[in-house]
Amino acid sequence: MRKKVIAGNWKMNKTLEEGLALASEVVNIAKDEVPADVNLVMCIPYISLAAISKIAGDKVAIGAQNVYQKESGAFTGEISASMLKSVGVKYVIIGHSERREYFGETNQQLADKVNIALANGLTPLFCCGETLAQREKGIHIDFVNTQLTEGLFHLSPEDFKKVVIAYEPIWAIGTGVTASDEQAQEMHAKIREHLASKYSAAVADEISILYGGSMKPDNAKGLLACKDIDGGLIGGASLKSRDFIDIAKSY
Repeated sequence: MRKKVIAGNWKMNKTLEEGLALASEVVNIAKDEVPADVNLVMCIPYISLAAISKIAGDKVAIGAQNVYQKESGAFTGEISASMLKSVGVKYVIIGHSERREYFGETNQQLADKVNIALANGLTPLFCCGETLAQREKGIHIDFVNTQLTEGLFHLSPEDFKKVVIAYEPIWAIGTGVTASDEQAQEMHAKIREHLASKYSAAVADEISILYGGSMKPDNAKGLLACKDIDGGLIGGASLKSRDFIDIAKSY
């Protein structure tokens, strides 16, 4: 059975003090309200990782929002996978659309980041998704398939099964627009079909694919009811403990 994953991406928000307060609320509420089979993840800024990992407990896993593709060296300002692991990080977002767009991350760089994350026992949350222009041109499926092929398909089946994929329609991030349940399910099914073309239907059926386009408490239930949607990568709603928990309770 595929893992159900609700991952919050705080992005560049929350000071250490603010982050500790939010994380404490999430941890305390989650213990009583979130179903046992739902995996909660908080992907938080680097400055808060060590402190928040100490209060996360067993119910909430800690994730980073990025990782560098080398193990160590003269890379001023970067953070390695082993550093993340040393402070209790379990997950790491790789290839978020904002990293691709603002920092020019390529599929090859992301493949290297996936490798270094797996080598250090971290679970990659690998992001893929199209712009509105690409969708309107009808090239969105091919575009997403290329991201997956170049970023992940070098992996062995054993390593590939350790990855979680997040589909993020870029046109629905921070815009208030959400893909319809039907649009989201269609893309998730297409992604799973593409995974099967490389690894087999059995392997593809083991991969959790999250929806990452403005999931909120009021639309989560419909999205999470879709056959191929296994969770969410949550942006703005993860900055409010009640909203984040309510999404996790929507299964």
